Amino acid sequence: MNTLHRNRNRRARGFTLIELMVVLAIIGVLAALIVPNVIGRADDARVTAARTDVGNLMQALKLYKLDNMRYPTPEQGLQALVTRPSSEPVPANWKSYLDKLPNDPWGRPYQYMNPGLKGEVDVLSFGADGKSGGEGHNADIGSWQ
Repeated sequence: MNTLHRNRNRRARGFTLIELMVVLAIIGVLAALIVPNVIGRADDARVTAARTDVGNLMQALKLYKLDNMRYPTPEQGLQALVTRPSSEPVPANWKSYLDKLPNDPWGRPYQYMNPGLKGEVDVLSFGADGKSGGEGHNADIGSWQ
């Protein structure tokens, strides 16, 4: 009776090597299916954040133009949305349009062009590679999109 009790305890103590290998194989298959989908989502989220920032900057620029009859000059740049420009033309009806200027999701400043290449003014991020042009996640993200 004592021997029977010992055999039950041995079996109940842990998993066999085969059971562990099956579990690890299942985890490996699940990871192989899920990880590629999750990794791509970070880049998609950065592109979406950049599009949102560009839209917000364009709205602030439109308010600036409504108040001051013109967009900031290229020299004044996007900083004119945060602090009152001291260079000519000094805006007569300036208000604070943004608390601070955001950087793009890759940590670089947004670009401002006046006159714009695709519109009256353009705001853009050069994308993941930080260079003009590109495709996919490296493509420019601009106010014309």
